[in-house]
Amino acid sequence: MRTIIAEQLSMIEKSQGVKIIYACESGSRAWGFASPDSDYDVRFIYIRPLNDYLSIADRRDVIELPVNEVLDIGGWDLRKALQLFLKSNAPLYEWMQSPILYIANEEFKTELLALANKYFSERAGCHHYISMAKNTFENDLQGDKVRIKKYFYALRPLLAAKWIVEKRQVPPMEFHILRTLITDAQWQETIDALLVQKQAADEKTLISPVHPLQQWIADTIQYCNEKAANLLPLKNDTIELDVLFRKYIRNYDF
Repeated sequence: MRTIIAEQLSMIEKSQGVKIIYACESGSRAWGFASPDSDYDVRFIYIRPLNDYLSIADRRDVIELPVNEVLDIGGWDLRKALQLFLKSNAPLYEWMQSPILYIANEEFKTELLALANKYFSERAGCHHYISMAKNTFENDLQGDKVRIKKYFYALRPLLAAKWIVEKRQVPPMEFHILRTLITDAQWQETIDALLVQKQAADEKTLISPVHPLQQWIADTIQYCNEKAANLLPLKNDTIELDVLFRKYIRNYDF
């Protein structure tokens, strides 16, 4: 798959006239709980030739390939990515931490990560993750049978929200790091058993609700909501991100 992904990214560069400076895995494979039939969620950041940024013409700032059962590939123009970084877009902060990289300008990655804690709004990030967990819990985990993958789609963002309110930091992307927040041995054993099931199951596998987790999710959503109410909004200027933007659009060879 790495060869196929590399070919697709190269095709994008040639057909779109862009240069990809960062490409990573962003979904369950990067989070650490993929199923055997999980697809590949590839996300990337690209730049255009300098003259494109000096033109008055509007240009689309997103590139997406048609999604199929195996590959979901999409990316953002550098300007858009940095605008979203300024707005504390949580998925972008995750991309920069991905353990699975396909293309990486290490200098760019290091420079952007160095700004992460300064630019990340704990309030915005926490509300994002609580909303993800709450929507999954209420819409996908309330039946007599539930999809096993949906537990992890609720647990991961909820642990990220808990990380923010307790550590006051950008949360890590990977589930195995997030779960270190929990010291309860029974909870950890339940998660271990669920991971074993998921890693051997397909994406549509149904199980009976895991009642201890149902209660834990409900209680933790309430806890994080209460803590998030005390987080202050954050407003940053664009100065450091402008410097980064100008550096890469000026200096990157096509």
